[in-house]
Amino acid sequence: AIITHMDHQIGRILDSLKASGKAENTYVIFTADHGLAVGHHGFIGKQNMYDHSVRVPFMIAGPGIKAEKNSRPIYLQDAMPTTLDLAGVKKPSHVDFKSLVPQLKGQEQAHYNEIYSCYMDYQRMVVKGDYKLIYYNKLKVSRLFNLKNDPMEMNDLANDQLYAEKLIEMKKALLKLQKEVKDPLPIKF
Repeated sequence: AIITHMDHQIGRILDSLKASGKAENTYVIFTADHGLAVGHHGFIGKQNMYDHSVRVPFMIAGPGIKAEKNSRPIYLQDAMPTTLDLAGVKKPSHVDFKSLVPQLKGQEQAHYNEIYSCYMDYQRMVVKGDYKLIYYNKLKVSRLFNLKNDPMEMNDLANDQLYAEKLIEMKKALLKLQKEVKDPLPIKF
């Protein structure tokens, strides 16, 4: 029922834009906060690093935006520099996130080689290429997933010797990004 209600309300906004004559000069970004796990991986809330919770919808429509599905990793915070770029406003130098306009225009495939996320002092995550590492700091437990071969994140590779080098690579990537974003949590694998 809530989705039907939301669809109706979004429809009202889009209809009003058309009626005002401004639809052809308006960009609409539709996104959300973290998703709820609703039982996936044994979790109920959104306090986890599995894709069902951290990979939120992000849709853009407007003049010159081609309808296509893009699964390249981005940050939710990319919305602000994207809107500035679409409006022709220069992004302030203190903003760390990036405009998606180059991707929307087909000028760039992806602008993040890795994605980093955290939740309090409990969890850290890095996504790099086809792989994701989730690290539970208080438990000292790592989870490693190949997102291409295992998009539901059901096959933990962290203890598989065939992926020992990949696990080391991902841990290094996590520590590198943690330092870049000035995350102060002490991590010892």
